[in-house]
Amino acid sequence: MSDFGLAGEIPVASRFIFEIDGVDVATFNEIEGMEMRVEVVTLSEGGQNGFVHQLPGRASWPTLIMRKGTISNDDALWKWVNTTTGEQFGANDNKLERKTAAITVMSSTNQRLRAWELLGAWPCYWKLSTMSVNANEPIGEEIHIKHHGFKAKNLAT
Repeated sequence: MSDFGLAGEIPVASRFIFEIDGVDVATFNEIEGMEMRVEVVTLSEGGQNGFVHQLPGRASWPTLIMRKGTISNDDALWKWVNTTTGEQFGANDNKLERKTAAITVMSSTNQRLRAWELLGAWPCYWKLSTMSVNANEPIGEEIHIKHHGFKAKNLAT
């Protein structure tokens, strides 16, 4: 495993692989929302006037937004989106089926640099980029994902 410490070369992301239950389903060029916030709970202690205790509260994880995905002939991403609505959702007795998803950062030389596993993930929004005969850009997808947090995923080398 490479050391990217102070003496090592800084890794630069070229694209991101998105997996659902261990299967690569899409690549994206832009990801927003890889963050977590911890609520700060303040506690005033009687007799202590010099400070207020600040303690960690609940964690929150914003919606993950992945943009500029490359369209593929594989329907895995679209099938996953359909599990939250319509006939597929109804066929599951209108129960939300959360998945384990993962995002892997790829280098320009196709090296896996870092990965995070999303816990309890489900899609809440999907969009196809604007299609125009006048545009000279590849058609791509955008997907928004709700989840219960993420953790670092071990990249065995």
